Amino acid sequence: MPEQDDVEREFDLKWAGDAAHKEPSARARMLAARWKENPPGPVPFRADPDRMASPRSSWLSTTLVLGCVAAVILLLGYTRFRAQY
Repeated sequence: MPEQDDVEREFDLKWAGDAAHKEPSARARMLAARWKENPPGPVPFRADPDRMASPRSSWLSTTLVLGCVAAVILLLGYTRFRAQY
């Protein structure tokens, strides 16, 4: 198959883009067939605020992070202490 130059390729792309009938994608066809038998229920635009999980307090998160940092520091110090002997 000979390679097309840019002018011919641009013409082909414009010709394909200006087509009167565009076939839907495979996913669109699959969903249309599925929804024909079992249509989806209504979905709210935004979730209900009642279902939102309660956020952790800031001091609990801070304590957790600082505890993890302290544990890593102690572990590194212990391994370095043990490596000297």
